[in-house]
Amino acid sequence: MKIGTPLSPSATRIMLLGSGELGKEVIIALQRLGVETIAVDRYQNAPGQQVAHHAHVINMADPLALRRLIEQEKPHIIVPEIEAIATDALAQVEADGIAEVIPTARATQLTMNREGIRKLAAEALNLPTSRYAFAETLNELRMAIDGGVGYPCIVKPVISSSGKGQSTINEPEEIEKAWDDAMSGGRIKGGRVIVEEMIEFDFEITLLTLRARSRSGEIETHFCAPIGHRQINGDYVESWQPQAMSPAALQRAQEIAAAVTGNLGGRGLFGVELFIKGDQVWFSEVSPRPHDTGMVTMSSQHQNEFELHARAILGLPVSVGMSVTAAASAVIYGAMNEGAIAFEGVDAALQDPQCELRLFGKPEAFTQRRMGVALAYGDSASDARYRANRAAKQVTPVKG
Repeated sequence: MKIGTPLSPSATRIMLLGSGELGKEVIIALQRLGVETIAVDRYQNAPGQQVAHHAHVINMADPLALRRLIEQEKPHIIVPEIEAIATDALAQVEADGIAEVIPTARATQLTMNREGIRKLAAEALNLPTSRYAFAETLNELRMAIDGGVGYPCIVKPVISSSGKGQSTINEPEEIEKAWDDAMSGGRIKGGRVIVEEMIEFDFEITLLTLRARSRSGEIETHFCAPIGHRQINGDYVESWQPQAMSPAALQRAQEIAAAVTGNLGGRGLFGVELFIKGDQVWFSEVSPRPHDTGMVTMSSQHQNEFELHARAILGLPVSVGMSVTAAASAVIYGAMNEGAIAFEGVDAALQDPQCELRLFGKPEAFTQRRMGVALAYGDSASDARYRANRAAKQVTPVKG
């Protein structure tokens, strides 16, 4: 690919649909390579909009508004970064030759909806997954659990992120509340839910899987070292790299990730989530973009997940090697419902020379909203986790 000069007729123009903390880092990586960036989000002053060449606020789930903006800005490449997007409109944009969608419009359609990707993995590719069912009503949810999924189980909206609308059900009395939470917590209100068997796994990993061009122009698949993570209510609170696992499990995880991403096609980074128990591996989910748990790579790898995504998008060489023995990330929450908060304790957190911070600059804080992340490297995963969590706890959100 030939890369032009930003803000000139030769510019290579890339539009990010979704400009939160992950989109912000992708934009920074693209700008370092000379790309003109366009940040789109549903609210003003999103993190990525603060660093992009151009910024827009629209309802990305509105197909007419999305098409209108694409035609106005004329990007060469469109990079979806969130779930609530009018994916059919993107498919039409791709079909009309207006812009390229990363990784592909089809991949975006399948992965933005848990129903599409689960059916692809379990039914089309015959990959191991938990038992599951879909439901459109509270009664259908009850029938699905009683009819085969069983207890305990997990209920999620088919379109959501970061654990929003997710519940664990241990007994029938909890079903109605789980249904209500799913209906209110999805990216798109109402609609269907997925109910999944709860697998007794040893741990869960994110296997960052990269599809990038080789020197010969062919697409090759690369794997970063597996990332372990801890979640509360479906939302990640810390991650570390590498996660120790058996060679057999790692090989099987890579085979599953390659099968899913190979079917989705295109190029770019995918976050493949997998359950591991001994040598057994189950597919869970996949995101066709950098993953929140992968923020640890900003401290662990020569090229972090955002730089890898940018390079793959542009057809440039990539390297997935780690630069340290181990690293970790720990989330910094908003801790209050306020606009324009401030942070104290940043100096204390950075007293450890093996720690870094990323404060996202979100214009409004919520109690459980992710407002930043602490990063650390160490002699082992446990050492890095201790340092990252200590740094995160030293940063205190306060009213601005």
